[in-house]
Amino acid sequence: MGLDAGLTTRTDTFPTDFDRLRKNRILAAMRILYMGTPDFAVPALATLLDNGYEVVAVVTAPDKPAGRGLQMKASPVKEFALRKGLRILQPEKLKDPAFLDTLQSLDLDLAIVVAFRMLPEVVWRLPKKGTFNLHASLLPQYRGAAPINWAVMNGETQTGLTTFFLEKEIDTGEILMQQQVEIPDEWTAGQLHDHLMQVGAELVLQTVRGIAAQQLHPTPQILAENHRPAPKIFKETCEIKWGRTAKEVYDFIRGLSPFPTAWTTVDGKQWKIFKARKTMEATAIPPGSLQLHGGKLRVACSDEWLEITELQMEGKSKMDTASFLNGYKGGLEHAG
Repeated sequence: MGLDAGLTTRTDTFPTDFDRLRKNRILAAMRILYMGTPDFAVPALATLLDNGYEVVAVVTAPDKPAGRGLQMKASPVKEFALRKGLRILQPEKLKDPAFLDTLQSLDLDLAIVVAFRMLPEVVWRLPKKGTFNLHASLLPQYRGAAPINWAVMNGETQTGLTTFFLEKEIDTGEILMQQQVEIPDEWTAGQLHDHLMQVGAELVLQTVRGIAAQQLHPTPQILAENHRPAPKIFKETCEIKWGRTAKEVYDFIRGLSPFPTAWTTVDGKQWKIFKARKTMEATAIPPGSLQLHGGKLRVACSDEWLEITELQMEGKSKMDTASFLNGYKGGLEHAG
């Protein structure tokens, strides 16, 4: 649904010159609530502030114990908001009466959600101009908790970003704007995440401008026959099935790298596989068979060999395969 060269918008052309400057001053006066937690949500908040928008409060997850000392750690969004002197709200429950009273008192024009948890209707209906979410796919494709991972795992060559108004059912609201993004064959989910994080910040800014100027025309989502979901990923989801093609296993590995990471078992030990390389060399031996070939570690898939280039054995540090083989004392018979 995106244009090759830029944004797909349901909008007319924005005003220029004097009219643009005058309108920007008016639009920046909107009272915005920003809701987000991880790193992915920081650039969009920074972009709004850099463009003069009034973010009256930031809602993020409560601090959580982390690390060996289990010291309380703030979310990346909270850390950024603290540096900018923004008001921070960290409700344990989003229906807490005190939290709702606070939101009511803020006299909100617009709320923006980027990588936050599901909101109750009493929250997202509160702002005068509504609440919109940034989702890391071209909706309605890849609705769900892990759109970046699943797009790479499924071998997609394109994905994108969508801003849409929230509705009762998750990821189903009317589309505001979209941008298409290419996925290079060598990218991991982590690399795609970092790219979408930056592109998404600009899309959020353009969406805010369009909503404030009443120049966007929300469009209902229509499910296609080739619709693919993006459900939450669990540990069992990440086990490598070597009986698939080398291309499918390659995409599976990079779609789960660096987190939560694809894994297999060798000699009763779990190996996390972070990176692999396609060899394009056919094999007729049983899938999962491991082989040292020219100082390289490779595994047989259903059609071709796949070379493992970065891994981590249970109880050890992550390392490149050459370093791993220098210290590995186990056998290399079968993975799976």
